[in-house]
Amino acid sequence: MQISSDFQALWLLIAHALSWFGVVHALLTKHDPRSALGWTAAMLFLPGVGLLVYLLLGISRAESRAARLLHKAAQAQPDYAHPAPPHKHKDTPEQAIQLERLGRKLGRQSLCGGNTLRILLNGDMAYPAMLNAIHQARDHVYLATYIFRSGFIGRRFAEALADAAARGVDVRLLVDGFGGSAYSLRKPWKGLAERGVRVARFLPPRLFPPNFSINLRNHRKVLICDDVGFTGGMNIADDHLTRGRRSDVRDVHFRCVGPIVRQLRRSFLLDWGFATGVYDPLPERESVSRAPESACLCRVVLDGPGSEADALNDLFCGVINCARRSIRIMTPYFLPSHELMSSLRSAALRGVDVRIVLPGYNNMPFVDWASFRLLPTLLAAGVRIWRQPPPFVHSKLLAVDGYYAQIGSANLDARSLRLNFELNMEVFDRTFHDRLATHIDAAIGAGAEISLAELRSRPLPLRLRDAAFWLFSPYL
Repeated sequence: MQISSDFQALWLLIAHALSWFGVVHALLTKHDPRSALGWTAAMLFLPGVGLLVYLLLGISRAESRAARLLHKAAQAQPDYAHPAPPHKHKDTPEQAIQLERLGRKLGRQSLCGGNTLRILLNGDMAYPAMLNAIHQARDHVYLATYIFRSGFIGRRFAEALADAAARGVDVRLLVDGFGGSAYSLRKPWKGLAERGVRVARFLPPRLFPPNFSINLRNHRKVLICDDVGFTGGMNIADDHLTRGRRSDVRDVHFRCVGPIVRQLRRSFLLDWGFATGVYDPLPERESVSRAPESACLCRVVLDGPGSEADALNDLFCGVINCARRSIRIMTPYFLPSHELMSSLRSAALRGVDVRIVLPGYNNMPFVDWASFRLLPTLLAAGVRIWRQPPPFVHSKLLAVDGYYAQIGSANLDARSLRLNFELNMEVFDRTFHDRLATHIDAAIGAGAEISLAELRSRPLPLRLRDAAFWLFSPYL
């Protein structure tokens, strides 16, 4: 009996000692103090068991792999980042110079001029333009997408990619390992490898070698066809074709011509290297189509796990803090970080016209419910918020002060800004800003503004439901 008690005491002592190694790891690696505190408490109060759970779920091996591969890519491909002095124009506001510097420091990319961006509304405009670019490509076609769903559009893209490969074009398809499988039973991209398309999956969940993470997703949407690029928030799916049904998804995509295509190509090759382990060298000099008489300044900003900074979250906060007159935001999922909430409130309190447009119908209602818990704080500070009528609007747009815009794949929630690999594009151009602002204002005109009194008068069961889901907002 004495031996059994001594053994239990020894085991408890060893478990406590080992738990402290886990505590040290959590304290040094976790970005969120709540996460670090939770894991610390679990490991100290449940010695052995808490450590085992932390080893299985708390340490993100995929994130560690991301850090290693990104470091390897930076060493092997120094041209992936090329800082340069900020652009200065006589009519450029001082805030624009500050934002140029901020984006360059966070994204390690320079602004490039001579670009044109064409706004493509929904799949009705975007898909024909994208398919036409694939058909005309003669050198390479690079497509990265989160969802590649079966259906009419999926088959059209699969055939276009296969036809391009058959005529000798370097065709590569990068599909997210989770999104490419979870949203469609049939996978139109499955047989493309047999038809000459180079296909890779981004961190697919698997048993061997083990990879159980479903959070670290490649949410970027990029298509490069020779010297023409496309990006935005649109996946490959029939849902983006407008048919007047509630299940439709409205979104905005962008056709890009000019030196910015080189940055899009660079981003794809970086992701391709991450997924395959093979990093293609970038040509020393690339011929790109420069749009005549265009002064559109653009820059790609990449964000994802594996780095110390949350680049897009920091950039959003910096842009909002620099705003002096107006901020327009359109996003499908709105669960901003504490820092972003503070920036929005501060902007409204100092007199900036802050307008946020959310979907009135959301394909993820629990995210919508959680966001209701946050809205009163913003409304009380003077932020104005609208909900646009169905169908679901998936657009992610930002327009600030008449000269700055941001487009891309990132939502304003923790999943996008901390867990996913995202791609946004900064645009310094008054004309482009005005086009986006007009699009957002049209949604405001068709929507219904939310009032603080309306939210405070909601029934108690609804407010409790919203608060309950808000507790899980870091994981939604």
